[in-house]
Amino acid sequence: MANSKLETIREQVREFPTGPGLYFMKGPDDVVLYIGKAKSLRSRVASYFQPSSNLEASRGPHIAEMVNRVDHVDFLETESEVDAMLKEARLIKDIRPPYNMDLTDDKTFPYLEITTREDFPGVYITRKPRQKGTVLFGPFPNVRDLRAVLVEMQKIFRFRTCSLEIGADNPKRRFFRPCLLHSIKQCTAPCGARIEKDAYKGIVKDLVRFLRSKRSTVLRELRQRMAETSKNLDYEQAAMLRDRIRLIESLDARGTPGEHVQPEVFAGDPTEALVKLREILQAPGQVRIVEGIDIANISGAEAVGSLVKFIDGRPFKNGYRRFKIKTVKGIDDYAMIAEVVRRRYKYALRGEELWPDLILIDGGLGHLRAAEAALGEMIAEVGAGDAPEMETPHTKIASIAKRQEDIYLQGSSQPLKLPANSPARKLLQYVRDEAHRFAQHYHHILRTKKMLNEGA
Repeated sequence: MANSKLETIREQVREFPTGPGLYFMKGPDDVVLYIGKAKSLRSRVASYFQPSSNLEASRGPHIAEMVNRVDHVDFLETESEVDAMLKEARLIKDIRPPYNMDLTDDKTFPYLEITTREDFPGVYITRKPRQKGTVLFGPFPNVRDLRAVLVEMQKIFRFRTCSLEIGADNPKRRFFRPCLLHSIKQCTAPCGARIEKDAYKGIVKDLVRFLRSKRSTVLRELRQRMAETSKNLDYEQAAMLRDRIRLIESLDARGTPGEHVQPEVFAGDPTEALVKLREILQAPGQVRIVEGIDIANISGAEAVGSLVKFIDGRPFKNGYRRFKIKTVKGIDDYAMIAEVVRRRYKYALRGEELWPDLILIDGGLGHLRAAEAALGEMIAEVGAGDAPEMETPHTKIASIAKRQEDIYLQGSSQPLKLPANSPARKLLQYVRDEAHRFAQHYHHILRTKKMLNEGA
């Protein structure tokens, strides 16, 4: 790295905040090379550019190579280290910077799930929450602490953590022998009819209130007990209370399902959906590759198109793309959709990439028509040129509008209305929502930085 550029970056980093956040190593054209989190942004980022630092020895040749490619560095302040950790994981999955080796797989953070619609709700740690009928807390960054604090909460509230199906109207419950947790007073044993439905529901309601509160009363009592036991020289008991306090405080080290979204954990089984989708589209073969397109604007100034790829009904993150809109001035979603279609599928027309089986546009009939027209013009231009004869793609085009969830199919002006529980509709909604999230979430976090990871 040239000395002048290195000194410019050092001067820039001196102005970084000292609190927690994310830093972004960027190459030319604002392309993100690497994303990292830091307890102190200024000191962490400065450590990469110290004159005396030997990055190859301390952090490996991979990072040393990355630093040599850095053009400038940007940052994003966060409220806490936990917020930084969760945002880092999401952005690495979305942007997939070339020098981030970790967090690009399908690993997700766990949730605490309470099955509130059951007669006797259970409390579980899960990385795959149920589709409905639950209250979720998290995601949590530390599953070990979450398991430990679940045990502590069970000692207080005595809820069940088993997977038994327990119905309040089942008369055989009174003959059922509860497990050991009831004997050690960590469960009220609804399985053995040791507690009535309303009383158990009250316990769960108290637990939810506890999880949503600051837990100040419980913590104050534990701190008083810890002080008393320490004063009485009962250090073993004091240490146990100290650890319990730390675990309960760790409940605050969590994100929210909305802000720290992990859409991949809510995906259902796509098998039936793909069969139904083929019938709806009247496709000649199996529907395997679906690509979703959406447009996002930042304050009406910056615009970007997003493209997500699903293979066999599941997200294929390596196929995700963003396209900074280049040819459209002002807010014109139809023209922006047309630009993304032209830029994305020019490679398929050249035979350099596979055509998807379905292109799904986020929008209504007008958005569908814009995509149809753009693709039709491209095929006509190639057919009229001197290029070899091209096989017409069998790709179908559809759109799905948000308000009424109307689905528009190629060649028809009337919307298709599928029932809410239709597997095909759920899959289309998943693709649409993922395209929308991929476009919007990145900008919601980074809009003040204008860090567009531009597509080809």
